[in-house]
Amino acid sequence: MTTVAVQTQARRKKSPLAGYLLRRAGTSVLLLIGVTVVTFLLTNLVPGDPVSAALGEGASQNPATREAFIKAQGLDQPLFVQYFIYMGKLLRGDLGTSLVTGQPVTADLATAVPATIEIALCAIVLSLAVSLVLGTLAAYRRGMVTDQIVRVVTLIGLSVPTFWLALVSFYVFFLNLRIAPGSGRVSPSIIPPPRVTGLYTIDYLLNGDGVGWADAMAHLALPVMVLSLVTIGLLTRFIRTSVLEVLDSDYVRAARAKGLPAMRVVLDYVLRGAALPVLTVVGVAFGSLLSGTVLVESVFAWPGLGTYAYNSAANLDLPGIMGVGLIVGVIYLVINFIVDLLYGVLDPRVRIA
Repeated sequence: MTTVAVQTQARRKKSPLAGYLLRRAGTSVLLLIGVTVVTFLLTNLVPGDPVSAALGEGASQNPATREAFIKAQGLDQPLFVQYFIYMGKLLRGDLGTSLVTGQPVTADLATAVPATIEIALCAIVLSLAVSLVLGTLAAYRRGMVTDQIVRVVTLIGLSVPTFWLALVSFYVFFLNLRIAPGSGRVSPSIIPPPRVTGLYTIDYLLNGDGVGWADAMAHLALPVMVLSLVTIGLLTRFIRTSVLEVLDSDYVRAARAKGLPAMRVVLDYVLRGAALPVLTVVGVAFGSLLSGTVLVESVFAWPGLGTYAYNSAANLDLPGIMGVGLIVGVIYLVINFIVDLLYGVLDPRVRIA
């Protein structure tokens, strides 16, 4: 074959993945616009008086002050005009000013989101590592004592309420045993690290501060343990089911018939075949951890996205509520895009179709 023919064939081989990514990116942009519409509409349907929440009961009773605020915020405009004003500010990175903290919502989220990412990332990594072992072991020991024990343990993990588990962990390990810190990201005597990523454990390492890193890891232990125990139950049961389906496939039987080592069969054939459906569940679980840690963060006084969302909702902080809603939507879009990307990389049938 000539050089030109080889290059043309190479481009054709690459084009399915490129086209697949472009389609997914275009879909994500449309979904992001939809998220802004839903967030804006739902926030405007929240019961209560935003003017009173912003100005206070005293100032909101003054007709002149009230009218000036309404005009300044564009609340006297039709709803679709208000949406375009909101989008214009959003494109400039302006999410408004929080009525609770008095700071720009972007500044508040820049602090809250990394705090939640830190515990969610640690929890999903730990959960996936443990679930891969337990789920695969249960599938290989199907119907045996090991399988029954794993299924019972995971059922308990799924049944226990997260807030109850957090309260019990706080009471036992902090109040009674005193073997774990109770609240916050670091101890009061430890200075927070210079901000680089917003993740304290990483920023302490980048700063070469071993003492701060150890203290930050200690504060992560309890909330990560609570979130992991619940997530392990979900992932283990799903991995067990996926591995069982792959174990019955012809190519796994052929690999065993060839006399390949058991570990190679597990890693190269079983887990790889079960990876696609597991990716979806891991993505959903990670998104749930990022957006649903309100109760755990409240128990451990963790200054993350959940705590910020609760305070915004409790005080009718509409800019804060809209900011949290937008961030949660973006989180799910990004996670779904990454999962779709991994699907296309791992399975050529997905990108070709």
